[in-house]
Amino acid sequence: MTTTKSFRETVVARAANDLNFRYGLLTESLDAMLSGDLEAGKSLLRAYINATTGFEALAGAIGKSPKSLMRMLSSSGNPIAKNLFGIVGYLQQEAGVSLQTQAS
Repeated sequence: MTTTKSFRETVVARAANDLNFRYGLLTESLDAMLSGDLEAGKSLLRAYINATTGFEALAGAIGKSPKSLMRMLSSSGNPIAKNLFGIVGYLQQEAGVSLQTQAS
């Protein structure tokens, strides 16, 4: 899914002012991945990172290069579980949330 600059700017602006929107982006990203839609999950996670922490800060925190993180969350990227869980763990810590899964 390719996003336009205006869409990215809209997401960043909304995330800056709406805590529920930020939380929704993060949880929807993980819900999509857990339900098998890795493409949508990566796209939402990338949007969340761009709108909040940024790839530079995330990269420094988990010991990866920003370009590597951007590639693994791109449409052709294939993040390994260790990297994906490292990203999610850091984002939860930064957001001050603890996400949980629930079987339905």
